[in-house]
Amino acid sequence: MNQRKNQHDGKVIASNRKAFHDYEFDERFEAGLQLTGSEVKMLRAGKCTLTGAHVRVVSGEAWVFGLTIPEYPWSHQFNHEPARQRKLLLHGKEIFKIEERLKSKGSAAVILKLYFKGSLIKAEVGLGTGKKLYDKRHDLKEKDDKREIARAARRLA
Repeated sequence: MNQRKNQHDGKVIASNRKAFHDYEFDERFEAGLQLTGSEVKMLRAGKCTLTGAHVRVVSGEAWVFGLTIPEYPWSHQFNHEPARQRKLLLHGKEIFKIEERLKSKGSAAVILKLYFKGSLIKAEVGLGTGKKLYDKRHDLKEKDDKREIARAARRLA
């Protein structure tokens, strides 16, 4: 049976499309998230913001900063902080690889997607480097060219 690594078949909760515009990703990891019950309920409702979510390694553990999950309205006193740090569940080798890459200039570890894998909530972590302005312009030009080609093909068909 041929299976691709990092291939998921679950429902995508949120994706960080801006990250693909700002960074060029070399590697991707699948990681679990350490969440509270009210956070899981809000993610099941599809409510979260990934813009600005990034990964840092602090004392040998990977943490997510900038991931915003709003408060669950019916949780009252047991509610969570919307923008708190959340622990990523990764293997030691993966944490070490992320830590080494983050030491180099221009590298970043960013949350690309949150999705369900069975009953679990997983995060796709992208490890890459920031794009320069001219790279971003080049990508936009390619995207516009593909759109024009698709329009022309639809007119001819």
